Amino acid sequence: MNKVTHSKSSALGKLFKNLFKNYKVHMVFVLLGIVLSVAGSVGNILMTENVVSEIEDILKTVAAGGQADFSSLFEFIGIIGAVFAISVIGAFMYTRLMAIVTQSFLADTRKAMFNKMQSLPIRFFDTNKTGDIMSVYTNDVDALRQMLSQSLPQLVLSAIMLFAALIIMLLYSLWLSIIIIACAVIMVLISKHIAGKSVKYFIRQQDSLGKVNGYIEESLQGQKVIKVFVHERESEKAFDGVNDELFHSAEKANKYSNILMPILANVGNLTYVIIAIIGAVFILSDVTNISLRGNMGAFSVSVVVMFLQLAMMFSRQVGMVSQQVNSIAMGIAGAQRIFTLIDEEPEKDNGYVTLVNARYDENGQLTESDTRTGLWAWKHYHKATDTTTFQKLEGDIYIEHMDFGYTPEKLVLKDISLYAKPGQKVAFVGATGAGKTTITNLINRFYDIDDGKIRYDGININKIKKPDLRRSLGMVLQDTNLFTGTIMENIRYGKLDATDEECIKASKIANAYDFITRLPDGFNTMLESDGANLSQGQRQLLSIARAAVADAPVMILDEATSSIDTHTEKLVQDGMDKLMEGRTVFVIAHRLSTVRNSDVIMVLDHGSIIERGTHEQLIAKKGTYYQLYTGAFELE
Repeated sequence: MNKVTHSKSSALGKLFKNLFKNYKVHMVFVLLGIVLSVAGSVGNILMTENVVSEIEDILKTVAAGGQADFSSLFEFIGIIGAVFAISVIGAFMYTRLMAIVTQSFLADTRKAMFNKMQSLPIRFFDTNKTGDIMSVYTNDVDALRQMLSQSLPQLVLSAIMLFAALIIMLLYSLWLSIIIIACAVIMVLISKHIAGKSVKYFIRQQDSLGKVNGYIEESLQGQKVIKVFVHERESEKAFDGVNDELFHSAEKANKYSNILMPILANVGNLTYVIIAIIGAVFILSDVTNISLRGNMGAFSVSVVVMFLQLAMMFSRQVGMVSQQVNSIAMGIAGAQRIFTLIDEEPEKDNGYVTLVNARYDENGQLTESDTRTGLWAWKHYHKATDTTTFQKLEGDIYIEHMDFGYTPEKLVLKDISLYAKPGQKVAFVGATGAGKTTITNLINRFYDIDDGKIRYDGININKIKKPDLRRSLGMVLQDTNLFTGTIMENIRYGKLDATDEECIKASKIANAYDFITRLPDGFNTMLESDGANLSQGQRQLLSIARAAVADAPVMILDEATSSIDTHTEKLVQDGMDKLMEGRTVFVIAHRLSTVRNSDVIMVLDHGSIIERGTHEQLIAKKGTYYQLYTGAFELE
């Protein structure tokens, strides 16, 4: 499987592409709101210059013995109020819309991740920790939320405000503009140096957080094993290792991040003082004020007051931009991990043969049925002749000279050949790691074989669509997985359109009916935490009932009775015998007593079949199976 890893630029590019593709109108109004907010803020600064200038004129008039006229002053104050209202409306507009866009986008992103997860091959989940995958859904999505809802709007607002302030400064005074720009350059250089270091550690923090979640999830699942083997201290030490890694990256990231704002704030205050002193000197010395508009005469108090406000705004916005760098870095790191998951290569399926409900027409020919008939057929479209044929599903499985390895360097199965005729029970026996479960995984096409063929009713399984192939195979696994919901819902998981009567019938086949009806809420009993309120045997019985309601033509029982006590095993075995009638069955078991009645027993060792035959035939051979059965040596 090829893993697609996104760079920062590609992740950011894909983020903006999806954002503007699906929320174009919203983003236009967000930008409009930001512009209105900036216009209001900058407009108020400009009006401040008019107010101060008007106050100067009033004071001069009063000093000369004239009558003060406050009408213009009140008019400017009214304009300031109106401009402030525009700024508030703009801020409300873009923050409100950005909240809607952010939550909608994150909902779509989580949906895209979950949908992709459903299409990923088993290999992906075998090679990635569950906790690390969960961290993408939680921590990385939250980092993306922080960036979209706060950092990006603030970054755009600051950029527009800085540009507008720069234009205004140059229009009013080149000398004071040069001072502010010089101080701003110093602030940018400081930000680049410090923020660059914090960004590196914030990205490491996201990766370390995924590792910590992965380890916690693994420890929670194995808590009983940890306690049984008194492994608490060692487990704590291992956790301390991954936790310390997260601590060091987070500590360094926040250390650089936290010292940045105080430094920038002090540089901003220093800029304010410098402008005040130099402005006062210019006023007292009658220095000529020059701007892009040309010679403006001597400096005035109103121009200096306006520049003091611009200096504070300029330094504040530079600080805002620097402060958002860390959040943006974490958001981009989160986006990288999110899009890496979304762009994972899905499970390939080149099959074209499908499984359909079938019936016999008046001519005795097999044809497709719109309703469930209990008769299944393979629908095979022949492109060469543009015809469609139907073949009854019999459950005839034939494996020819099959080789397979999880990695190209090491084969797990070597030259495996076997067949299972319809209605036969085939058992696999062998030590752990011999390849028993791997064979059943390959029949399901959880993995594709390296060489050889697997034929199902004479059809190469590569030609059968995977969902249809798996729908024809019922599985009872050694590790039971129950989902949050009622017992009835968990049984119905095997066939979503099953009626309550069908689920009850399946529970009787699996001999689960008695214990279910003894529960306070019966079939409506709620299960949580993977059925923790049931015994291991009861959970296994529900798993078998779920397979029974699926009513698949072929059954795979992978250590189906390994976690069940002897009494329950007898009940299960009786139910399984009923379930296996007329079906092809593959059984994997360490308890050899459960495979005695198999039609054929395959003994595997290191990926090869070393013996095959019925129980009686293998006992007569007095080979490996005989030694296993008589206890000469045991399975490891």
